[in-house]
Amino acid sequence: MSFSDPIADMLTRIRNGQKACKLSVTMPYSSKKHAIANVLVQEGYVTSVKAEGEGAKKELSVELKYFEGKPVIDQIRRISRPGLRRYKGTKDIPKILGGLGCAILSTSIGVMSDKEAREKGIGGEILFIVS
Repeated sequence: MSFSDPIADMLTRIRNGQKACKLSVTMPYSSKKHAIANVLVQEGYVTSVKAEGEGAKKELSVELKYFEGKPVIDQIRRISRPGLRRYKGTKDIPKILGGLGCAILSTSIGVMSDKEAREKGIGGEILFIVS
């Protein structure tokens, strides 16, 4: 099965998994999805991430996080998409909910959060926002 936007598919799986109160969700593996999931772990939105299997059958398993029975992720929304890429410089990276949320960026040195990109002084493609 091919996807035109695998990152949007990943976000949809996470969103649907939390609505259904699942403990974890699995998806086809890619190194970019793994890097995105690692940033979500660092920012505290998901519990853990691990790659399972080998070769073409490799999958990424993301363990979802809940606080007092409610999902930690309130909103997760794709910004840049294949039909319309959104790039921002260091000074133009948006603050989500006054700093309570997080924007995930793909930069020249890897995938990182908006806070980390501002600290390093680099901009990039804003993949999605999460709050």
